[in-house]
Amino acid sequence: MSALPKWKIKKNDQVIVITGKDQGKIGRVMRVFPQEGRALVEKVNVVKRHTKPTMKNRQGGIVEKESSIHLSNLMLIDPKDGKGTRVGFRIQGDKKTRFSKRTKELIQVK
Repeated sequence: MSALPKWKIKKNDQVIVITGKDQGKIGRVMRVFPQEGRALVEKVNVVKRHTKPTMKNRQGGIVEKESSIHLSNLMLIDPKDGKGTRVGFRIQGDKKTRFSKRTKELIQVK
């Protein structure tokens, strides 16, 4: 079994989409799927889903919802200047922390 790549995007990070139909959109990561290398981002990659009427949703019809997007199409937002940045890791004491390679600023998870 091959080792999985270490993804640098986590839940609640602000990200920007760098390629695809939603290029340039900014959103918050709601969930990360590290096994598939995908993430669910708020108001990005919205798809229309045709649903049947059920006990929960008596109306049915066409529902819009977010679909996952590949992590390689996302870039973290720099906390200092609000632009996309690559991510690096530092060891501070006994903790591993993420930092912006653009401004060398630490990235805090909200």
